[in-house]
Amino acid sequence: MLRFAIVGCGRIGHRHAQLLAQKQVAGAELVGVCDVLPERAAEFSAKYGAPKFTDMDEMMVATKADVVSVLTPSGLHAEHVIRLARHGKPIVCEKPMALTLDDADAMIRACDAARARLFIVKQNRWNRPVLKLREALERGRFGKMVMGTVRVRWCRPQSYYDLDAWRGTWRYDGGILANQASHHLDLLEWMMGDVETVFAKSTTALVDVETEDTAVAVLKFTSGALGVIEATTAARPKDLEGSISVMGERGTVEIAGFAVNEMRHWNFVDKDPGDADVLANYSVNPPNVYGFGHQAYLEHVVDCIVNDKAALVDGLEGRKSLELITALYESIESREEVRLRFRPKWSKLGHEVSK
Repeated sequence: MLRFAIVGCGRIGHRHAQLLAQKQVAGAELVGVCDVLPERAAEFSAKYGAPKFTDMDEMMVATKADVVSVLTPSGLHAEHVIRLARHGKPIVCEKPMALTLDDADAMIRACDAARARLFIVKQNRWNRPVLKLREALERGRFGKMVMGTVRVRWCRPQSYYDLDAWRGTWRYDGGILANQASHHLDLLEWMMGDVETVFAKSTTALVDVETEDTAVAVLKFTSGALGVIEATTAARPKDLEGSISVMGERGTVEIAGFAVNEMRHWNFVDKDPGDADVLANYSVNPPNVYGFGHQAYLEHVVDCIVNDKAALVDGLEGRKSLELITALYESIESREEVRLRFRPKWSKLGHEVSK
């Protein structure tokens, strides 16, 4: 039984704590919760039955934690992961792993030096329809890739951003691209391969924040295929869609729903015996936009640690989607097409921006 401790008792922290405290993750239990705000730590402690702390190092020692999950604001991930790496224990870090590429590199170096494994949360990779899509891709059923598209049409009103001062800031959060759509960008790159260039535009349409709530982008992949990103938190009055579609010369698949959960189209030139049942068997109806992936993801972490297996998303893999996100912001600020494998000059993400 691996002892998990949590740093950061916020919105996403509830999802992790609930799964661990209720023993929904095989081989794992919750042994400690930590937040710099004592009242939040106390709330989690009372709700999930784990000791509360305001100092993460004290928690690691007192609980003898085997694994620690960093669920703090994105702009603090690097500071917290680097500090926790000194304990030499596996670290689970929520998305995005950091807000700057320099921070991501520093995290990877610190964990390597301390021999602390780093796992980046990309739970949508474990959605049932997503796994089925990936299987078809690995079998070569699409042939030549033509286009990949993601759409995130969610609702985040002003009240959401007013919950915490860090929300919607460049220094600690980023906008729709860095926060809500980061999972979908990861899926797009996972399915379509490395990105060669991006061109993006954004706007802040309906809320009073520093960052964007709406963005669009066009991508070119190294394969020659094209990509489209449509992302907004300005859908009203509720979440509408979180989807991905993949098109190739020999097939088309679309996964829709509000959490990449509903297999909507599954069409291939070359038929398989099980194709007729895919739409019915590979759709799920989660209660919220988090979907069911966190449970499977955390079970994957346990399996990797216990059986010494390679992680599907380690620090290097997590960095790939951060580079894509940074390139999108670089394009927005420079108003130019950006070629990846670059050093950002204009991106505001992860930096203090004067008002």
